[in-house]
Amino acid sequence: MRRECRIVTTYSFNMMQERIYLDWNATTPLRREAREAMAAAWDIVGNPSSIHAEGRRARGLVEDARDAVATAVGGEPRNVVFTSGGTEANALALTPGGHKQAIDKLIVSAVEHASVLAGGQFAPDRIARLPVHRSGLVDLDALRMMLAGGSPALVSVMLANNETGAIQPVAEVAELVHEAGGLLHVDAVQAFGKISFDIIELNADFLAVSAHKIGGPKGIGALMFAPNQIGPSALIRGGGQERGRRAGTENVPAIAGFGAAAKVAVAARHSDMARVETLRNRLEEGLRQTRGSVIFSQDVARLPNTALFGVSGLKAETAVVGFDLEGVAVSSGSACSSGKVQPSHVLEAMGYGPELAKSAIRFSLGWETTDADVDRAIKAWRKLSSALLRRDETVLEPF
Repeated sequence: MRRECRIVTTYSFNMMQERIYLDWNATTPLRREAREAMAAAWDIVGNPSSIHAEGRRARGLVEDARDAVATAVGGEPRNVVFTSGGTEANALALTPGGHKQAIDKLIVSAVEHASVLAGGQFAPDRIARLPVHRSGLVDLDALRMMLAGGSPALVSVMLANNETGAIQPVAEVAELVHEAGGLLHVDAVQAFGKISFDIIELNADFLAVSAHKIGGPKGIGALMFAPNQIGPSALIRGGGQERGRRAGTENVPAIAGFGAAAKVAVAARHSDMARVETLRNRLEEGLRQTRGSVIFSQDVARLPNTALFGVSGLKAETAVVGFDLEGVAVSSGSACSSGKVQPSHVLEAMGYGPELAKSAIRFSLGWETTDADVDRAIKAWRKLSSALLRRDETVLEPF
């Protein structure tokens, strides 16, 4: 029988208050420019694979967007494959066949997104986990040892972690991987639109991005591959779309929205993120007032919008509900499923114990976040913390 979780708390909620959204790493609001590009695309009847005028018009929208996404990550348009999102882009890259050189093993960092940890098309016994330090950064010495000897490997290391925001030393990873004759895949979904990077500087062979993290629509992403790569084998075969790398009629409105969002995100990135980082730092200062609190990965370079916060004794799933009742949307590395609370695999990989790993709350800000939003979040935490940190007043019990 399916079991659910019920949260019993001691605080109240004003149903009329305006809500504050601090879960931008999960998804972002749709930018006006993306919405307008999608609306215009809906009125175009042609199939982008058709050679008549209507088809060529639809094809033009797809190729304009392809150029915008390629420009945003410093690559070539012909090396962009549109997918249904970051998860499919990662899965497309993680295949043992179809690469320029033979690859039969996969190394993934222990803090990767679930879509990478799943291993794509590699057999489970051909997948190895790369450990990370307490900071959340990958252990380069361990990687060097894992690459020594044997056949070349495909290595997957994300550019920025979706929970902690920690930015990985991808260029250093690439040097080690290529010296060993391997290939590097980079999940750049969370970094896209927040920090400056390009596929050439990173020296990555494959790079995944997603539209809904930068103000584009959900359900569209892309895999970029380096100029010297032939691209991975198609996962979806059929009509030969996307130069034979991903079959199926292209989602023209979503692709158009992706391209429009990419243009705006790149143009506004510096000013938006400088302001957001100031707000993030002020939020963290308020959170640190709680005795025993931890800001994870605070001593390494992080995304300017991300703060992963924890305090021993806190039940993160209860805190997320508490913030929600106070009108503030945040997220957690924990999950309430089948009556069990799972700690963050990222924090476990970083060496934190289950109690602290289960306490993590992620605050992620964006271009619309204001000083007033940060003030509300800090005020909500001050209101909630006394109740949430007293076990006799906050109870988690199953139905």
